[in-house]
Amino acid sequence: MATPSLVGLKRNYRCVSSLQQFYSGGAFAVSSDGSFLACACGEQIKVVDTADASVRATIEGDSEAVTALALSPDDRFLFSASHSRLIRVWDLSSLKCIRSWKGHDGPVMGIACHSSGGLIATAGADKRVCVWDVDGGFCTHFFKGHQGVVTSIAFHSDPNRLLLLSGSDDASIRVWNLESKKCVAVMEKHFSPVTSLALSEDGQTLLSAGRDKVVNIWDLHNYIFKITIPTYEMVETVSVIQLGTSLSACLGLSELPAGKRKASSSPIYFLTVGERGIVRVWNSEGAVCMYEQQSSDATLSSDEEDSRRGFTSAVILPSDQGLLCVTADQQFLFYSPIKSVEGEFELNLCKRLVGYNEEILDMRFLGGDEQYLAVATNLEQVRVYDVASMSCAYVLSGHTDIVVCLDTCISSSGRTLVVTGSKDNSVRVWDIESRHCIGIGRGHMGAVGAVAFSKKRKSFFVSGSCDRTIKVWSMEGVAEDADQEIVLKAKAVVAAHDKDINSLAVSPNDSLVCSGSEDHTACLWRLPDLVSVAVLKGHRRGIWSVEFSPVDQCVMTASGDRSIKIWAVSDGSCLKTFEGHTSSVLRASFLSRGTQFVSCGGDGLVKLWTIKSNECIATYDQHEGKVWALAVGRKTEMLATGGTDAIVNLWHDCTAADKQEAFHKEEVAILRGQELENAVSAADYIRAIQLAFELRRPHKLFELFSQLCRIRDTEDPIEKALSGLGKEELRVLLEYVREWNTKPKLCHVAQFVLFQIFSIFPPTEIMEIKGVSELLEGLIPYSQRHFGRIDRLVRSTFLLDYILTKMSVIDPETGTLPTKAESMLLSENDLKVEQGLPKINDQIDHTYESGHNDPILVSEIEEKVASKKRKSRKSKGGSLKKVKVASHEDGSVISVEA
Repeated sequence: MATPSLVGLKRNYRCVSSLQQFYSGGAFAVSSDGSFLACACGEQIKVVDTADASVRATIEGDSEAVTALALSPDDRFLFSASHSRLIRVWDLSSLKCIRSWKGHDGPVMGIACHSSGGLIATAGADKRVCVWDVDGGFCTHFFKGHQGVVTSIAFHSDPNRLLLLSGSDDASIRVWNLESKKCVAVMEKHFSPVTSLALSEDGQTLLSAGRDKVVNIWDLHNYIFKITIPTYEMVETVSVIQLGTSLSACLGLSELPAGKRKASSSPIYFLTVGERGIVRVWNSEGAVCMYEQQSSDATLSSDEEDSRRGFTSAVILPSDQGLLCVTADQQFLFYSPIKSVEGEFELNLCKRLVGYNEEILDMRFLGGDEQYLAVATNLEQVRVYDVASMSCAYVLSGHTDIVVCLDTCISSSGRTLVVTGSKDNSVRVWDIESRHCIGIGRGHMGAVGAVAFSKKRKSFFVSGSCDRTIKVWSMEGVAEDADQEIVLKAKAVVAAHDKDINSLAVSPNDSLVCSGSEDHTACLWRLPDLVSVAVLKGHRRGIWSVEFSPVDQCVMTASGDRSIKIWAVSDGSCLKTFEGHTSSVLRASFLSRGTQFVSCGGDGLVKLWTIKSNECIATYDQHEGKVWALAVGRKTEMLATGGTDAIVNLWHDCTAADKQEAFHKEEVAILRGQELENAVSAADYIRAIQLAFELRRPHKLFELFSQLCRIRDTEDPIEKALSGLGKEELRVLLEYVREWNTKPKLCHVAQFVLFQIFSIFPPTEIMEIKGVSELLEGLIPYSQRHFGRIDRLVRSTFLLDYILTKMSVIDPETGTLPTKAESMLLSENDLKVEQGLPKINDQIDHTYESGHNDPILVSEIEEKVASKKRKSRKSKGGSLKKVKVASHEDGSVISVEA
């Protein structure tokens, strides 16, 4: 094994970005500046940044699929509807639903917002059209007349013309006057459902498209039919190209004479998209197609009968940002209009955002700088993503069934090659620079489940299949810059296993290939003739992943028995076994020059291991399902993981950053600690308490509060220190107090702090603290126990008081210690009582009450008392001793009660 001391071990990875599902098809809305999209994703609504496909926010729905979305003109509000028939208004700044209501007897199929932003119109599956006041949430118009589901709806572009247009499954278009609240026109020329409506720039002409493969043009001045333009495809969206935009400029439309533009007979330029997945630009004069894309950028299904094909919608973006087209497989294609060298109009695909990837099966980093990531999903294509922007850069299309596995290498000429294996029983080699398939290998009798390039010579690759065979394919004759694919030849074939082959790996020196199979074994084969070298037996379940160490003569296997094993290549013995996953280990790959490895499994966990110590040093839980795919960058050792949750996560090594951050925190903590000690020395309790909170030092806090307990007039510093605490810090303080309150030696400080807290903060503010109910549940039992103990202590002092009273040490009435004269007076009183004579106190009181205020008489009585009562030195000493004890006891009681 490589020496760990020579290699910087990784301690932690951080998920820096992820590509997740944000669109499940159907409703979406584009902001007025084109900076973000609001997309329906099942029952959720996701707000997506168009720059990097990152999800800005997720709006939870009402457990029903979202059917319609629209944005207000100022992008402040989002209007949504779902199968629950509930119409909601969302404030995008706070992501809160500010209003909701129900108004249809069926799902809402479309929403349109008036240019003023005060009205919205909804098209329902109940054949009705409704107009709603946004602020009040009440219905202003209720229109009936369609005989089918209302599929499209739009307000007139002129705010002064209060007209509403709707198209339906009954192949008709109706015009509703909002002032008279009546249908002013019914236009019937389509023979299938109307899918889209568009208004000309002057608002005098209406364009309607349907699945009858035509676009009809109507005059809205007198509501008459003008012309039908055949498109020869089912049109999903028709959109008018306004003059002065980048589209019209590249088309040369802005060069038309101004007088001709304003004439009533001026042509209308519009574009259509539909089932063919191409964009076409039309001129209404003569029904001429001015531009047609040569090939489709949409992912067309190989099944000719599949209706989910081509484009489902298109939007001309504002601010000359070009065109946005949405495909049936949840992709957003951004086109920018350009002029070619010959001066012809072209649409350049500048960005592709994938709304849904389905299940991720395999992935690899591409290129020398690893700026791209090739991803194999449950599709016939391989999607290549730009790692920086997480947008799909291009698609490799050619297989006729799902691509299951892939591998990559950099050829001797410096070009990046990719090999893919598919369920169509074939393997293909792709040149990334030209994005074409340059070689195809056929011969397997089952789905190809594993492929691996040679590591050294890059002159061959191997493939393993469900037919239980391994083939070695030669790359001879493959021209990397050729546009045509050639047929690859197999140099060697071997029946390797008794069950499906799941994984293959080629050794760094191209001398061996290792295969992992469902038959619980991994086999080593000598290249190029595939001669058996060793059979690795020890796993109890099928093997999902195999990989050679980059520096040592060993191979690693990951199995369905939840373990990972490292085997010696020389004799096939098991060197180490790693256990820690709670489900099947699906992928494992070496890191840090063979001293570490990373693994992922069916439990959705990604684990980082150190081989020498057999220790799992980090576990990451960022997936909600099985993690099938794992890619490791060769240079940066960046990780990419993906699985059944259709999420691709990118991980960066943050060991150095964490170390630097920890060092910085330690440095700050030392400085703040010194500041805390300075504050304590200066008796600045307010600052000291604040610093102790910031540094999270409960012991120092306890010491500070203990000192404040012994100081009189401490309310002011304590009140200033505690009143400045936030809710989170107050919760931490209550946690500390709860711990102190459990110990009898510390409870008096805890009760002191509790008293101050409840004196400073009102109960309403305390109840707003997160988790305060649990904290109080922990405080109340111990507080009751402490007060019970103090009560018992106080009651036990009554016996002491009684004894001292009987011993004539304290006065039973006052409960205070007698002075020397009072002690003599008490003894004389006792003697008088025994003789049946009045007490000395009574005599003195009688003297004062009778008006004899002569101090000489009083002093004579006191001297008589003093002369009759003398105590020995021993008795005096004993009395003094009792006084000291009583004083100590009395002080203790007072301290406890306080």
